[in-house]
Amino acid sequence: MSHTCLVTGKKTTVGNNVSHSNVKTKRKLFPNMQKKRLVNPATGRTVTVMITTRGLRTLKKWDREGKPYDLVELKKAAKLA
Repeated sequence: MSHTCLVTGKKTTVGNNVSHSNVKTKRKLFPNMQKKRLVNPATGRTVTVMITTRGLRTLKKWDREGKPYDLVELKKAAKLA
């Protein structure tokens, strides 16, 4: 399962767990990914995508503003990156 958002490009980052004694150990910080079935406005078909909750808000904003986008093209671009 991919941990990269196709809209925002957010992906897994690395940070530290810091204990009370200030000992640091590595950890992974994952984006809030959701598996969603969305209607692609370009084709009218349903597409299953892995997207962050921030990316969902961005798509909602694009719909409100009338900005054209294609989920299939975004998905292809996310796989190449």
